[in-house]
Amino acid sequence: MTTEPTIGVLALQGDVLEHARALEGAGARTLTVRRPEELERVDGLVVPGGESTTMWRLARAFDLLEPLRKRIEAGMPAYGSCAGMIMLADRIEGGVEGQETLGGIDMTVRRNAFGRQVDSFEAPVPLTGMGDTPFHAVFIRAPWVEGVGDAVQVLGRAESGPNVGRIVAVRQGRLMATSFHPELTGDHRVHHYFADLVRRAMEED
Repeated sequence: MTTEPTIGVLALQGDVLEHARALEGAGARTLTVRRPEELERVDGLVVPGGESTTMWRLARAFDLLEPLRKRIEAGMPAYGSCAGMIMLADRIEGGVEGQETLGGIDMTVRRNAFGRQVDSFEAPVPLTGMGDTPFHAVFIRAPWVEGVGDAVQVLGRAESGPNVGRIVAVRQGRLMATSFHPELTGDHRVHHYFADLVRRAMEED
């Protein structure tokens, strides 16, 4: 019998509903998370896109910053898309003064690396472990990964345009992140991959 995990979507900002629908399409129950007590009820968490500085400030205002860090440090699986990638990075470039992250992935992420809103674009990105067909990735004010530590697996790189070779998808243990927004497509492979990661973590625990 397949375990049905409960995966939270951090509901401070961003594409909360779209992520929830994609997760449900991947066989997970979902819960919006705005408070520490809601965080305690989930087996894994999606940190959606949005604006990373606003997300950080709201997480602190809602008394969620430290509970989020503690759950991640304790082994809770988490997936971050776009701004969520920045939130899961141990180090950021181009952030505002004093900007904090949740951390967990040994990587340096450059904020707004692909440009402003008008520079948004779509491109195929092959993703390790998610089938042979490249993923149709949507990049909106997207970051990229400047560098990763030895424990980080690169799942995807940009394969076209002036930024060819830039890292846009990573995984470290139970944590994963993408520069792009898979919730804006009808392709749920990234969410299936994360839901499976959460299921394996539940079996291990």
